[in-house]
Amino acid sequence: MEKQQPAELKQSVRLKQIMAVMRKYHFISNFYHQREPEAICGALQELGPTFIKLGQILSTRPDLVSGDYVKALRKLQDQVKADPFSSVEHTFETATGKSLSAVFKQFEPEPFASASIGQVHHAQLLDGTSVVVKVQHPAITQLVSTDLALLRRAIKMIKYVPAKTAVVDLDRTLDEVSSSLLSEIDTLHEAKNGEEFYRLNNKQGIFIVPEVYRSFCAPQVLVNQAMTGKSIRYFFDAATAEEQERNHLLATALVHNFMKQVFVDHFFHADPHPGNLLVTPALAGEMTTSKTVTHEFKQTSITYQQQTPLPPYRLVYLDFGMMGRLTPVIADGIAEVILALTSKDYHRIAQTTLAICNQTGELDQQRFTRELSTFLRPYLAQGLGQIDFSNMLYRIIQLCEENNLQIKPEVTLLIKAFGTLEATIARLDPQLSMMAVARPFGLAYLKRKLKVRDLADDAVFKLWSVLDSAGQLPERLDTALDTFNGGGIEVKLRYEGQRQLLKQVERIANRLLVVIILAAVILSSSMLVESSIDHPHIYRLGVVGYAIAIGIIVILVVSEVWHRVRRWRNNRK
Repeated sequence: MEKQQPAELKQSVRLKQIMAVMRKYHFISNFYHQREPEAICGALQELGPTFIKLGQILSTRPDLVSGDYVKALRKLQDQVKADPFSSVEHTFETATGKSLSAVFKQFEPEPFASASIGQVHHAQLLDGTSVVVKVQHPAITQLVSTDLALLRRAIKMIKYVPAKTAVVDLDRTLDEVSSSLLSEIDTLHEAKNGEEFYRLNNKQGIFIVPEVYRSFCAPQVLVNQAMTGKSIRYFFDAATAEEQERNHLLATALVHNFMKQVFVDHFFHADPHPGNLLVTPALAGEMTTSKTVTHEFKQTSITYQQQTPLPPYRLVYLDFGMMGRLTPVIADGIAEVILALTSKDYHRIAQTTLAICNQTGELDQQRFTRELSTFLRPYLAQGLGQIDFSNMLYRIIQLCEENNLQIKPEVTLLIKAFGTLEATIARLDPQLSMMAVARPFGLAYLKRKLKVRDLADDAVFKLWSVLDSAGQLPERLDTALDTFNGGGIEVKLRYEGQRQLLKQVERIANRLLVVIILAAVILSSSMLVESSIDHPHIYRLGVVGYAIAIGIIVILVVSEVWHRVRRWRNNRK
């Protein structure tokens, strides 16, 4: 036997370790059925940095795992030892082709943070600008790729759990989180996102975005402007009236800016959790007056007035590894969903939801509308702070999948970001509804379509729905009358169980046709046998006909018995 190479030996040992840990925690069964989230966290923690990062990514994907899993996975903490300064220096010089001294006036050898993918250092550029430098751990890309490949092999080698009883699609989940993880370790991708977000949002009202120093970035190195401030979580639960007013302004600004990202920029921050939002004092001499901003959108424009005067603090966005992008068509669909939700028009909610989904099979729209309405009714009766968005999103996606619908990935990412931001808004100002703040953006969208400025807000959405249909009414009536005169009118009736009944009728008709043919064969064979005493060949032909008929009858009897046994077994499950 050929001697195994050291790299192959390491992979073999690592594969056995992954499989042993997954068996120990019953990983496949628990994950399939979304049970025992703490056991899954224990398995990921034991398997090391790559798997911890996978768990952290899953904690931001309530479309893939249940709300209980989201809450448990959020507790996963990186326990990665920082690389020595010599390793950091070597990685930087190899990636950029420059020495640290050629780029930085000062570089802190000790990192202030170290996570699964890399570690972050404070530094100063040669001109004195304060920056933060993210440097990946050595060979992290190879390590992640190897672990992901071994994870797929381990899953295939462990006992299969029937998908029929599964709650999640493990293959799809692994594909999604693998893609997110591989994208996250591409620092140039994050640098490009940061540049675009900076261009669209920096100094828009109270918002500040760190500048990306692209000339110093490389596939394993990211250099950003250093930002000071406290996480927005330190401002939760205000006590005094002044603090409550500050929190109200922060919450309102966050929602307005997020709506701008969605409906104007079509490029949004997909992970706006409190750790990625800082509050910092405004610098002396900064503009504190308001300005009118106009954005062009589909040959029209949205004009809105920013806060005036600007308060003495600023909001800072961080971390642009996970961003979302929408097409104008999807953005229009989102606007209609928001307006349908705020109007509590359940039929319209179902119709607008269909517009942001891909159909994967046969769809019963009436059933889907009924099930979605029943599910949403108790949620829409609650206040924003009482809604568990993670569980609600997970159930809506399950409901869509049960009806052969798949929410488009970019929409899923948007809903996830909306839910994450909602949790922050609810802590800042429990009285503020994100939907209520989002509604003016939807109304502006409709007013641009209707070219109306003075319609009452409460009636705009329903009026738009009526006018949208009424504008097409004459043409539809004319078409219908022409069709009627031409004898082309068809009446289609649908009822519950129609498909099953039609299948049964088709089965009976096929059996009846076979019986008629068999009767003809038997009759013909009888005539041939009776009249062919002196003709042996014709006699044999008649006997063959008998044999064929008997064979088909036996097959039909066996098939019917098997069908009944299988149906009996299914009914017992």
